[in-house]
Amino acid sequence: MITQVDFFKCLSDQTRLNILKLVLSKQNICVCELTEQLELSQPKISRHLALLRTHGILLDSRQGQWVYYSVNPELPIWANNILNILAQQDDDAMKPLSGQLGSISTFCE
Repeated sequence: MITQVDFFKCLSDQTRLNILKLVLSKQNICVCELTEQLELSQPKISRHLALLRTHGILLDSRQGQWVYYSVNPELPIWANNILNILAQQDDDAMKPLSGQLGSISTFCE
């Protein structure tokens, strides 16, 4: 089980926070979508995803050659409450991304 300190350490990085917000908005998202939306390299995204996975915040599932990420449904209630608040926030840093969420031109399906 994740500790509050580890949870907040994960959220303290802007890239990981943005990843979480995108995962929350899409429910299930592929690495290629994250790299496209955040305009970061795949290795950098993967490094952040590995940390989120290691602490049990995200789960991964392989579908063919693609790996999809979703929020761990077994997170403690307090962690889910925080993630729900984050998902509802109107964050200026995510505004440019939110308009693009419906128009992701993925090549991973």
